[in-house]
Amino acid sequence: MQPPEASMAASPTRTAIHLALLGFADEVVGTLAHLFAYVGALALLAILALAALGQLPDLRDDEPARKPGWSVADRSHPAFAVSRTDSSDKTVSYTILRHPEGGRRDVLRWTGEAGKPLAELEIYRQGAEFDVTRPATADLAARMGLGAATALEQAGLIGTKFGPVVLFRPTGTMEAVRGCLGYLKRSEEPMLQISGYSCQGDSLPARRAAIACTLNRLTLLASGNEPKLAELFARAELKRRGCDPADSGDWLLGAANAQLRGAL
Repeated sequence: MQPPEASMAASPTRTAIHLALLGFADEVVGTLAHLFAYVGALALLAILALAALGQLPDLRDDEPARKPGWSVADRSHPAFAVSRTDSSDKTVSYTILRHPEGGRRDVLRWTGEAGKPLAELEIYRQGAEFDVTRPATADLAARMGLGAATALEQAGLIGTKFGPVVLFRPTGTMEAVRGCLGYLKRSEEPMLQISGYSCQGDSLPARRAAIACTLNRLTLLASGNEPKLAELFARAELKRRGCDPADSGDWLLGAANAQLRGAL
C-alpha cells in the first residue's frame, strides 16, 4: 500500500498530463478547422473564377460570334446531271454545299489536260441565308479564276431551255477576247440561281455556244420536296434545244457591252 505522500504527488502529475493532452487536441482541432476553411475559400475562389471566364465571350461586344456558314454535305445525293455529247467530256467533281439556314449549292466542274479548269456549273437553291442586297455576280469573277475585285461587263444573251441567260466577261478588250465567259440565270419561283463559266472554245461565239449547250443538257435527277423545282425543269424540257451553234439562240447585244435592264 502506497503512502499518502506518494498518492498526493502522483495526482498533480496525472492532471498536468491530461491538461497537456487536452490542449494539444484543441490545437489539432483548431488547425484542422482553419485548414478546411482555407481549402474551402480556395475552392470558392476557383469556382467564381471559372464562372467569370465562362461569361467572357458574352461580355466581349467588340467580337461578334461567327455564324456557321457553308459546309460540304458528303451524305447528300446529286440532284442534277449534265448529259454527255461525246466521250471527251469529263465531270471531275460534283460537290454539294449546305447552309444551316436552308441553302444548297450543287457545283459541277470540268477540267481538261493537266487539270486546267474548263467549265463550272452551279445550281444554288436559296435559303434564309440569301442576301438580297449582295450583287448576284459578287463572286463570279473569283470562280472564273480572276481576282475577286475584277470588274465584269455584260456580254449579251443566249437562248436556252430556261429562257434568256445573261453572259459576263472581264472588262477590257484583251481580257474580253481571251478570257472565259461567265453566265447567270435567276428564277423567282422557285428561288433558284444557275450560274457558272466556260473557257471552252477559241472564240466568243464558241464559248457562248458551249454555255448554251451545257444548260440545255442540264437535267433534274431528284427534286426532293420541291414540286416547283420539278415543274421548272419539266417546262424547260419542252423547250430543249440542240447543241448545234445554229440552234443556240445566240444574241450579242452591241459591239462591246450589252447594257441590260430589269431582273436577270
